Amino acid sequence: MQLKKIGKMMTSVMLCAAVVLTSGIPGVPAVAAKDADSLTGNGKTAKNVIVMISDGMGYNQVAAADYYTYGRSGSQIYEKFPTILGMSTYSLENQGTAADDGAYDPLKAWSDFYYPMQKSTDSAAAGTAMSTGTKTYDAAIGVDDEELDLSHMTEEFEAQGKSTGVISSVEFSHATPASFVAHNASRNNYSDIANEMIRDSATDVIMGAGNPLFDDNGNVKTTGSYKYVGGADTWNQLVNGTLEAADADGDGESDPWTLIQTKAEFEALQTGETPDRLIGVPQVYTTLQQARGGDQKADAYEVAFNDNVPSLDIMAKGALNVLDHNEEGFFLMIEGGAVDWASHANQSGRLIEEQADFNQAVEAVCDWVEENSSWSETLLIVTGDHETGYLTGTAGVNDSVVNLGTGTMPQMAWNSGDHTNALIPFYAKGKGAELFKKLADEVDPVRGAYLDNTELSAAIRQLTD
Repeated sequence: MQLKKIGKMMTSVMLCAAVVLTSGIPGVPAVAAKDADSLTGNGKTAKNVIVMISDGMGYNQVAAADYYTYGRSGSQIYEKFPTILGMSTYSLENQGTAADDGAYDPLKAWSDFYYPMQKSTDSAAAGTAMSTGTKTYDAAIGVDDEELDLSHMTEEFEAQGKSTGVISSVEFSHATPASFVAHNASRNNYSDIANEMIRDSATDVIMGAGNPLFDDNGNVKTTGSYKYVGGADTWNQLVNGTLEAADADGDGESDPWTLIQTKAEFEALQTGETPDRLIGVPQVYTTLQQARGGDQKADAYEVAFNDNVPSLDIMAKGALNVLDHNEEGFFLMIEGGAVDWASHANQSGRLIEEQADFNQAVEAVCDWVEENSSWSETLLIVTGDHETGYLTGTAGVNDSVVNLGTGTMPQMAWNSGDHTNALIPFYAKGKGAELFKKLADEVDPVRGAYLDNTELSAAIRQLTD
């Protein structure tokens, strides 16, 4: 939307937005989510919760994939969900105070083009906020501003006898999957984080890149690089089946991992019998597809894909086939991690590829719900952790990408190589999805009602306690 059009809208919503500003934007900083005890949903208990995060996804990332894939907006399955809101993402160190207009200011976001480039979160703090319900500093994994451990939703699900899993199209020890399982002062301590996830957590499914013996094109390397999998000893013990893992089911005994690596093994996991605990590390180093060779700035799908790795939807269906054996239910976080990587690098073509891959995974999860569960017992959330790249249609203007038809690259302009503090979209369907509308008590003049990322945790805990 052009700024001159926004000006007309702002007049009609100024009074409403002003009321919001006096109640916390940018007033008193919100360190933790609203009191979950005050929340009520339509019924209470959700058996299964699936949170899908397209890392770096803003409104224009969604629109770009829409236009390229279908030639129209609003065409993704999640864009038809009954709960559609905006979500703020700022971290603890970027929330500021009333005096310096910290947090997210919905009026400045649309009147000052440069405002969204300020006070952005990183994925570690954003993931931790969603997982624990508490704001923290950038780079923090599951710890607060004093580096004390916070309680993840996954830990509470495990305590209730439910199964848990995290999967990603980037390294499984990277910020977003790690922030739903591990506790570490720095996201950069990949090996320590991987070891906590593999050796100490009760997580039942872990999937993601980081294979030490393959490069970004899926070719075998002569020298291994083991930091994303916990070091050579941890990896070799996983391969040999000798790793002493945590007690995941509470019976007092170690529960070993089954390791899979090949594309065929991921495909076979979608049906039939599955192991109790599974770790899947595709034969690629950092990302499934985004980091592959060839022209990095080529249009979407012009560079051949790696053919030895699964797509995110294959991984998602495999993970669901493992987790759904638990009659008590499960929690699963699915990340399209390389949307962020493509946006950092301002790769328009690869951004569309990665967002489209994530969209296919959402469709696969919706199919699973309707075929193997129901919307009356499963809650599905689709969102991001922050926007990356400040993607617009026109350089220097906070407008929308421009539709040029199916199979044609939209008109796209990158205004940054970093994260932004812009609102991102939030979609929910299924058990308790209406609860998020009650939490969205702040108003943006363009995006409408929005909630904060900490409130995701508050609602889920209420719906599963």
